[in-house]
Amino acid sequence: MAAGWLNELAGDRIEIRSAGTEPKEQINPIAIQAMAEVGIDIANNQPKVLTDEAVLASDYVITMGCGDKCPFFPGKTYRDWVLADPAGQDIEMVRRVRDEIRDHVTALIAEIDAK
Repeated sequence: MAAGWLNELAGDRIEIRSAGTEPKEQINPIAIQAMAEVGIDIANNQPKVLTDEAVLASDYVITMGCGDKCPFFPGKTYRDWVLADPAGQDIEMVRRVRDEIRDHVTALIAEIDAK
């Protein structure tokens, strides 16, 4: 959902790499539904494993509760967004997470633009 919001709100101004330390085989169908409600299509996205190379190629690394599993490299800007896990949750809860992510993404874009 974060990559979907970032693409929607920043367009091609910010290069996006989306990955996880333990990605599922497919995107959460309820997350796809929640994002579609706001006009963002993430249905064709594929979960990917977070690699050291992806982190090294990034200026900002946004984590969502991955703790010690996330690669850490000096010189990168890290932000940990504490969010409820939408996996297995109903649409109402996923909508709340979706909206929290939008708020985080909006703040991140403003932070990047200010630099």
